[in-house]
Amino acid sequence: MPSRRSSLVLAATLTASLALAACGGSKSTSAASDDTGLSVVASTNVYGSIAESILGDEGTVTSIIDDPSADPHSYEANTRTQLELSKADVVIENGGGYDDFVDTMLKAADTKAVVLNAVDISGRTAPAGGELNEHVWYDVETVRKVAQALEAEFAKAAPDDASTFTTNLKTFEGGLDTLEQKIQADKATTDGRPVAITEPVPGYLLEALGAKNVTPVEFSEAIEEETDVPVDVLQETLSLFTQHQVRALVYNEQTTGPQTEQVLKAAKDNGIAVVPVTETLPEGKDYTTWMTANVDAIATALTQ
Repeated sequence: MPSRRSSLVLAATLTASLALAACGGSKSTSAASDDTGLSVVASTNVYGSIAESILGDEGTVTSIIDDPSADPHSYEANTRTQLELSKADVVIENGGGYDDFVDTMLKAADTKAVVLNAVDISGRTAPAGGELNEHVWYDVETVRKVAQALEAEFAKAAPDDASTFTTNLKTFEGGLDTLEQKIQADKATTDGRPVAITEPVPGYLLEALGAKNVTPVEFSEAIEEETDVPVDVLQETLSLFTQHQVRALVYNEQTTGPQTEQVLKAAKDNGIAVVPVTETLPEGKDYTTWMTANVDAIATALTQ
């Protein structure tokens, strides 16, 4: 079951927001700016970047959540978002409870858009007795599957441009191949290295690098659920740094609070490497350059 804070907007917020005049909240991230070609809407600029790589100049991509400095969980839908969804040919969402606002708005929109769900495409399911880590864009193989699904849908919707989409997919997958090769090369030194996290956002990437997450489950769950961490669990987590039981702290810099700040301070005070990660693309990055930078930062932290 997805966490409470994993759903980026509640139906009540949606209803209130749709009563407002359109005033931003989405952004065209493609070079194309007219009404020609396909119209694609992505729930975040991570999926927007992937879609742009495949679509090229054959349409427009709108990323609903695209502010790298803001907490994506504070997003509020508005009428402009509703309008973009109503015009979309293809919609790409994360799923898994992460961006339920897309499904809520699509139900209210008059649209025949094809909807691609990254969690469904990934084939990942919750582990026995646990919950699914819905942050599947940190899993390179899932991103490859998403790109392939986008290429297939674009080709169906615009068959005259199918060869362009195929070529663009090949180029994008080439970048993913290089990224996966880098991960495998770095794993030779990062495998088994202990690491702490504030939230499971980078979980799939840490797994790919072979890093061992030793953070108490109760801590990361409480942070993700926006509930108070039990005192004993917080102390256990802080001891990871005071007793130098981990090589690095990988934390989500877009969502912070008093207890995550305590953990961050403990890591810095004890000379533990700190690696910030985000849920959305930093400005000026595409998916492969962003994820490559994440791999570099984590590998360096775990091996220094």
